[in-house]
Amino acid sequence: MEGSLGHVIWTICYLSVLAGLSAYGVHRYFIIYLFLKNRKREVVPPGRFDPLPKVTIQLPIFNEVYVVERLLRSVSELDYPQDRLQIQVLDDSTDDTRELTAACVSGLRERGFDVQLIHRVDRTGFKAGALAVGLESADGEFVCILDADFVPPSDLLRRTIHFFTDPKIGMIQTRWGHLNRGYSLLTRVQAMFLDGHLLLEQTARSRSGRFFNFNGTAGLWRKACIENSGGWQHDTLCEDLDLSYRAQLAGWRFIFLPDVVTPAELPVDMNGFKSQQHRWTKGSVQTCKKLLPTIWRSKLPFFIKLEATGHLMSNFAYLLLACLCVLLHPSVGGPQGGWLRTLLIDLPIFLAASVSVAVFYICAQRVLHPRTWLKEILFLPCLLALGIGLSLNNARAVLEALINHRSDFTRTPKYGIERRSQPWRACKYRPLKSAWPVVEMIFAIYFTYFVWFAIVHKQFLSVPFLLMFQGGFLYVSLSSLGRWWPRFSFGGARETAAVPA
Repeated sequence: MEGSLGHVIWTICYLSVLAGLSAYGVHRYFIIYLFLKNRKREVVPPGRFDPLPKVTIQLPIFNEVYVVERLLRSVSELDYPQDRLQIQVLDDSTDDTRELTAACVSGLRERGFDVQLIHRVDRTGFKAGALAVGLESADGEFVCILDADFVPPSDLLRRTIHFFTDPKIGMIQTRWGHLNRGYSLLTRVQAMFLDGHLLLEQTARSRSGRFFNFNGTAGLWRKACIENSGGWQHDTLCEDLDLSYRAQLAGWRFIFLPDVVTPAELPVDMNGFKSQQHRWTKGSVQTCKKLLPTIWRSKLPFFIKLEATGHLMSNFAYLLLACLCVLLHPSVGGPQGGWLRTLLIDLPIFLAASVSVAVFYICAQRVLHPRTWLKEILFLPCLLALGIGLSLNNARAVLEALINHRSDFTRTPKYGIERRSQPWRACKYRPLKSAWPVVEMIFAIYFTYFVWFAIVHKQFLSVPFLLMFQGGFLYVSLSSLGRWWPRFSFGGARETAAVPA
């Protein structure tokens, strides 16, 4: 009797998780539909500024010794009148970056640039706090924000500024490019992840009139929009998402420009990537808790409220995926064979966790790389496996946000990597040690047993999907642990010498 009750409870939990994952899959299909429907809708500036307005470029920096010189050099090469440009270096660094930044700023001043170096004694509010402090002395009517690992194209401002001739436009976001896309398997898969979000989701939401968000960098704000919307706030780890929704709730409109690409460096080590994903996931759930009730109390159209809900709750999918990993057990995994198991277990996993994701990223790669997209999608199984491998890391972030567990804004280390031959492991920035790679290894071993069990019991339709679970956890765990091994790395290059500044 107890066994039957336990099986009933397991079945209810399992089907509930699959239903939730299926809902996220349907949402992905809807985003694809919106993208295809609106992708050819032309977005042009309503007019042109004459003369050009003054722009303040804000560069939030914290311990970026390997990339800060590259950033300031690229900003100095922007094709924009020098007398119409103010550069704010918001440097909270506590290491040698301070001296490098000061030297670069001094050189720019000698060349006639209006450069303001702001160094805070403390990091109150982290990046949001630095941006808020800089805004107080910003002379520009418009503000361009660039993180330290970005390299803006010289025509960035000239291709974007004229959209602000519409007084209702509060923010313009450009699409991120990838300086080191081909550096390793990890960077290739990251690029595919970001391409899907930055092309499909941002374009679909922007051009269909739904809410979308500033990505934290590579975009321009109208200063009045920031101030009118409550300014930068640091009660979440996603200050960009938070301000974006507050601004759109206040009536401001945003524009996404997929054809204007601002390249950036992708994290080359697994621990840095996991830290970044944890921060983004936790911050989005914090923003969801903070703003979703306000959204539903507003007078916005229902379709905007519904899409905003799907957007802000999207990372709960990682929690469901982690639950699925726990619920999938060979001894109680439902019917042990035949068409009933295929119908109740294999097919739902295939449709909910694989097909929608595959179609989503294939669509993005086909649009971005029309000649080589078939080559790009060969990495799709790796993308699916990495998403599964990240589920524990990101599910933890969701739970921390739900229980109001506070944590600092942890920066993602960057090493100035642009070519495959560049080493990075003998550098001064080392990620924090964590026990989670050991937990991920335990899950990898568990799913190895599960693969063996499926083969022995001739459940062959399950094997490819179980291999993705096994491979995903194994890759994430070994790559995380490999950062502390002296001779090998599973996410980047072999250790040799330090990356030159």
